[in-house]
Amino acid sequence: MLFKKTSYRNPWTFVPTLYFAEGVPYFIINTVSLLIYKDLKISNAEITFWTSLLYLPWVIKMFWGPFIDIYSTKRNWVIYTNLAMMGCLSLIALSVQLSNFFFISLGAFTIAAFISATHDIAADGFYMLALSPEQQAFYVGIRNIFYRIARMFTEGVLIVFAGRLATSLGNIPLSWSLAIGLTALMFGGLSLYHRFVLPFPESDSQLSPKEIKETVPFVQVISSYFRQNKIAATLAFILLYRFGEALLGKMATLFFKDSLAVGGLGLSTEDVGWINLTVGVISLLMGGILGGVVIAKYGLKKTIWPMALALNLPNIFYVYMAYTQPAKLLVYPLVALDQFCSGLGYTAFAVYLMYICKGAYKTSHFAISTGIMALGMMVPGLISGSIQEKLGYPGFFILVCLLAIPGMITIFFLPLDEVENSQAS
Repeated sequence: MLFKKTSYRNPWTFVPTLYFAEGVPYFIINTVSLLIYKDLKISNAEITFWTSLLYLPWVIKMFWGPFIDIYSTKRNWVIYTNLAMMGCLSLIALSVQLSNFFFISLGAFTIAAFISATHDIAADGFYMLALSPEQQAFYVGIRNIFYRIARMFTEGVLIVFAGRLATSLGNIPLSWSLAIGLTALMFGGLSLYHRFVLPFPESDSQLSPKEIKETVPFVQVISSYFRQNKIAATLAFILLYRFGEALLGKMATLFFKDSLAVGGLGLSTEDVGWINLTVGVISLLMGGILGGVVIAKYGLKKTIWPMALALNLPNIFYVYMAYTQPAKLLVYPLVALDQFCSGLGYTAFAVYLMYICKGAYKTSHFAISTGIMALGMMVPGLISGSIQEKLGYPGFFILVCLLAIPGMITIFFLPLDEVENSQAS
């Protein structure tokens, strides 16, 4: 027998694929869906509203986390969510060929979002069960790298592939069907691979409802989070710090795709893929790495303001591009600098979220914080398309710059001394 049932396997055999499989669906649902609907002539207002609602599973996933423990094992959840994702992606690939594709594909994306959020819970839980504390610390960088590779694959390679197919075949729906269909097959392969490769940790067993109640005091976890000092300021920071970025996020992709006649840049799907692949994700990763180094050296209190400015000042680039509609060659460096600064700014945000998670419920507190963060990204996205259609791109991007200010103001009210002192001690 090629593979045998064992409680241990080399983490290199499954950690990379575990987090690649975590990243790909998230970016298909939240980025690639925009381009699919834009290519199929859905309006900006409809695209941003409906695709922003797809954030909801990541907002509320903490509420069904205990069910992952009660029913079956983390290992089984990983395998079967991979398999279910294959089914959802296959339905999406088929639906874009239909006349009523929008609501069928949107339903499939919705199911896929819940499956993806469930896979996140199971994968993170399995990671902690299958690896020793020392291995967890060592492989945390590896899992982050492969999550980023998933983003490069999805927002770069997959989009370029679909764009080239559209050009060569002259059939946009078919190009997306083939691109998403091949990704569905990949998830079938991942499910099979994980079936044979994932180890069987002895602690990976389903718990009874009574055990869950005893080990996860849900009400106590929630209440302890909201009893933290200056929690109102923290909540305002989480919801507003990325407000401008959240408004801009989906509209940036649609701005690249919209024709020059309606104020966009008139780029092809392949162009957008190359921008994401060559400068977007790489610059974001570099900014994140530098941000971590700077915070480690100087501390969050000294660096959070410069990083907040780095996050928001590049929004001016979009005002410039909306007014001048520059050539494609100028778009590349502007997007690269914007994404690099976004990586810097997000690092400060992520570090603060980790700093406020303390005590016996660190993991649960972080899940609550990331759920609130997802809500802060979802709500602005819901209204961004409608605002853009009313104001036009120049007016919309000016508004984005202005609405970034409240989030920066919240920094004045954060208990930065307290969180830094708690981490130092």
